[in-house]
Parts: sequence; structure tokens; C-alpha cells
Amino acid sequence: MTPTEPATRPAAVPAAAVRPPLPVKLVVAGGFGVGKTTTVGSISEIEPLTTEAAITEVAAGVDDLTHTPRKSTTTVAMDFGCLTIDPTLKLYLFGTPGQDRFGFMWDDLVEGAVGALVIVDTRRLDDCYAAVDYFEHKEIPFAVAANAFDGTVEHTLDEVRWALDVAEEVPVVVFDARERGSVRDALLVVLELALARTEA
Repeated sequence: MTPTEPATRPAAVPAAAVRPPLPVKLVVAGGFGVGKTTTVGSISEIEPLTTEAAITEVAAGVDDLTHTPRKSTTTVAMDFGCLTIDPTLKLYLFGTPGQDRFGFMWDDLVEGAVGALVIVDTRRLDDCYAAVDYFEHKEIPFAVAANAFDGTVEHTLDEVRWALDVAEEVPVVVFDARERGSVRDALLVVLELALARTEA
């Protein structure tokens, strides 16, 4: 090349295509006042979307507030939050309303979900039978998470499993809905269960 010839620039190397993380939908379900809204709020990396309404005197006569006397609001549609697990995976969390009268919304909320976390209050296990039955009927992988209200649970995990009559392959864990790390670990149990189902 002579001094008068323009230098040839090397071809630009295209930047590696950055793929957005894979969206994965999980449902957080359970009975009234078990900690679903708290769970989503504890872990969501965005300000969670909630549909909380005040508990009126009429509703208080229908919903059992014996174990949640300080509860003044209730979810009437859903809770929503999200969590990026790593650059390849992002969880979208949908919390269901807990009362039977809002049960008609569940089919829409679980559409496309790969798994569910069914939260139970061990002081009133009968309140979560409907949620367990629902996911068993839908054949959606789920884990049972006993929320440690005041840091304790009323029954052992074996007793919870026996009372709910869930299959051996259904994980039963203890977690604290107020603690981000504890919620993360419970959700990862569901995610691993869903991935195992997909691989199978």
C-alpha cells in the first residue's frame, strides 16, 4: 500500500445478540390471610401491583379473622410482582385471592403458569384444601409452603403432609413470607419442580 492509498478498516464484528430472559409464570395461592400478598411484596424487584380492598363489617362477618385480627385489607383480584433469577430467567408472580367467592378468577390467573406455591397457615390447615385440590385437578406442579407466623408453625411438615394428603413428590417446606431470602428459596423449590416436569 502506497502512502496515498486509504487504509482499509477491518470489518466490524457484530455485537453478540443479547436475548431477553425467559419469562416464567408462577402462581402464589392459598386461603384467606395466609400471606400471599406479603410473599409477593417481599420478593418482587418492582413495586408489586396489588388489588387490596378494605375489609368491611359485612366481609368480616364472612371471612374468619380469628388468627389475623390486625388484617384490615384483602386481595379482591390478584397480586403481581416479578423477580429476575439470572440473565436467562425471569419469574412473573401472580397471587390469587383467597376467598371462595373470588374463586372464579383462578382459571384466568393460572393460565400459562408452570407451577404454584400453595401457602398454608398451620393453625387452620382446612383453609388450604381448596387450593391443593385445585392444582392437583389441574395437574400443575406445586409445592406446599407453611408460613411461619410469628416465627413458628403449629405442626411438623410430616403432619402437614398427612393432613393435606399430598403425594410424596409434592415438596412441603417451611418459610417466612416476610423474609426475601426465605421466599426466594420456596419459589426455587417450585421452579425446580416445574423444570423437572418439563424435562420429563
